Amino acid sequence: MFSETRYARNGDLHVAYRASREAPRDIVYVSNWFTNCEIFPELPSVQGWVEAMTSLGRLIFFDQPGTGASDSVTPGAMPTLEQWADSITAVLDDLGSREAVLIAVDGAFGPAALFAASHPSRTTALVVLDGYADPMAQRTDGLDREETKAATVAMWGTGEVQHVLNPDMPWNEEIRATWARHERLAASPGTIALMRPLVTELDVRAVLPTVRVPTLVIQHADDAIIPPESGKYIADHISGAKYVELPGRNMYHFVEPWRESFQEIAEFLTGHHAEVADDRVLATVLFTDIVDSTRRAAEIGDRDWHALLDAHDAIVRSQLARFRGREVNTSGDGFLAMFDGPQRAIRCAMAIRDAVQALGIEVRAGLHTGECEVRGDDIGGIAVHIGARVSALAGPNDVLVSSTLHDLVIGSGLEFEDRGAHELKGVPGEWHLSAVTS
Repeated sequence: MFSETRYARNGDLHVAYRASREAPRDIVYVSNWFTNCEIFPELPSVQGWVEAMTSLGRLIFFDQPGTGASDSVTPGAMPTLEQWADSITAVLDDLGSREAVLIAVDGAFGPAALFAASHPSRTTALVVLDGYADPMAQRTDGLDREETKAATVAMWGTGEVQHVLNPDMPWNEEIRATWARHERLAASPGTIALMRPLVTELDVRAVLPTVRVPTLVIQHADDAIIPPESGKYIADHISGAKYVELPGRNMYHFVEPWRESFQEIAEFLTGHHAEVADDRVLATVLFTDIVDSTRRAAEIGDRDWHALLDAHDAIVRSQLARFRGREVNTSGDGFLAMFDGPQRAIRCAMAIRDAVQALGIEVRAGLHTGECEVRGDDIGGIAVHIGARVSALAGPNDVLVSSTLHDLVIGSGLEFEDRGAHELKGVPGEWHLSAVTS
């Protein structure tokens, strides 16, 4: 969906950015918080919002200098507010874009407002999501600024910062680990300590009356860090700005629950109310494949192998129907299926394993339960990736499950053998696996 990372020149600085496919409208996501555009658009927590936003235009992510894949900064050469605004210009110029909608997230309102005021002809509209113009508007729970900075630096790289900022966002160990990896790739704790004052102490109140572009300000009513008064102040001081207050405690509008905020953005930009399908479901994914299939195919020849595959496929589909599983896709001699019940998924895998032995073959199976993205007839997301990695570690006749799935079927009568902790390729952290014994 997104281009490879490219670099725009902002003076002597290289600004990393990525863009989705071309569309009639350009939309620039302006983030002050530390990001890495190499992986941010693919974070499971933001993919639903990203896919929805690309229905409105070409979505552009970039890393401000000092963060992510952009050039680093040193204590003696900190970027200024003007340089951060110039990063927007640099990215648009590199793309050959004449104008764009700016999506300004919390402290990114500063550079976005300066750009909009300085380049109104290049600003289609300004959308502010829990933004602030006055640093004193931020809540710090009684801590002074140094204490707040120290707390942020101490948590950075663990993912827990995101949970503090977004208490309504779905949260589990998998989600924490993906955010933790993104944090570590976005900035080091030392960079956070160095640059956080620039992010949190921006004061652009004087700029507001000079912003003369269509502006939408959306604010969560119970954001623990940026209160509604901050958004109201921005809307009150930009001529013609529209203010919308939505229920919720999150700072971010691009993580769950994001749909109501997106609908406001879509209506503001297009004049039409957007209907957004809820395309994420909790499901148990099952991967199966035939053990030593290449060797067996060579032994019996193509004709007999294809007949064997047909018999295998018929057995798998019969068991999927029996246990109310949905076939998602097949690849060679393997199946991917999904279930709305974890116990039925395991029992289906066991039934497939037992039934195909009559054909003189063995299968391996791997299962995991997690939130999946439904993409038409296909599914995606980190839960599917984890299921595939679990399956890859299974041996002949194994039905191997993740700890998440194991914990969901306690009391079901199923018995397991501990297979220890494993690293799953492409998935942060260690994962405890178990094999079903009966």
